[in-house]
Amino acid sequence: MLSMANRSSTFDNLRVRLWGVIGWETEVQFEFSGKKDSRSTMTYCVAIMTRDGLVLASDSRTNAGYDQVNTCRKMHLFVIPGERAFVILTSGNLSLSQSVLTLLRKDFDNGRGLATAPTLYDAARVVGEQIRSVALLDRPAFERDEYRFNVHCILGGQVKGEEHGLYLLYPQGNPLRATQDSPFLQTGETKYGRPILDRGIRYEDTTLDEAIKYALLSLDSTIRSNVTVGPPIDIAVYDKDELNVKRRRRLDENDPELLAMHAKWESALRKAVVEMPSVTIAPNEPYPY
Repeated sequence: MLSMANRSSTFDNLRVRLWGVIGWETEVQFEFSGKKDSRSTMTYCVAIMTRDGLVLASDSRTNAGYDQVNTCRKMHLFVIPGERAFVILTSGNLSLSQSVLTLLRKDFDNGRGLATAPTLYDAARVVGEQIRSVALLDRPAFERDEYRFNVHCILGGQVKGEEHGLYLLYPQGNPLRATQDSPFLQTGETKYGRPILDRGIRYEDTTLDEAIKYALLSLDSTIRSNVTVGPPIDIAVYDKDELNVKRRRRLDENDPELLAMHAKWESALRKAVVEMPSVTIAPNEPYPY
């Protein structure tokens, strides 16, 4: 973060502040010419869809600073075994995502909302409507203090009788569906973990075990390049038509399998670069300009 702050001369009136008080998930506030833009770049969630099922993963860091690092679960399950299974990942302002999840859980426990949605699309609309409900309550106060209303959700799962799938919910409550051509969704600090997904994930060809590796490597790349994203990592695997979520795990920073994957990946990348054909750049070679 210091390196970003030191580049303030590149922008007009850029200031960076970390929020870790009164229930905020850590966010970066940018001010360009006095206009505030609160962005949820200090978390990372990824969800992958294959023909065999779903893999969803998230980090757990909520405060990023030199003297305080807190964790908070960003993965939430809503399951009626044999009938429906949903996993929700959240990013953005922590108080807003907690409010959305509280409303969803209250309805679910009383047999409403996600408990009765006839399709996954309808379930996505349920989540979107609760985002809008929270917006009606809190957006005016946010905008009065010149902060953006910021909460994103990824919904993955299946309702009995239809296909499994993924949706991304925006702060306005509208859903975006993952497709076989674009079989993964991200939210939060997405740029570092996207290249490996673009190059590797194929709906028809990628197995769930491979998708687990891709998800963890995507998170590893993000953690490696951005100190504000960090373990523990929560990961859930949904097997197609199981209508339950039986495979879940939390990996902390000292998990031996996570450390082994990190070391193997870095070694493999270096080895691949060494083995690539060299690019010839000859002395005094003609240059077009």
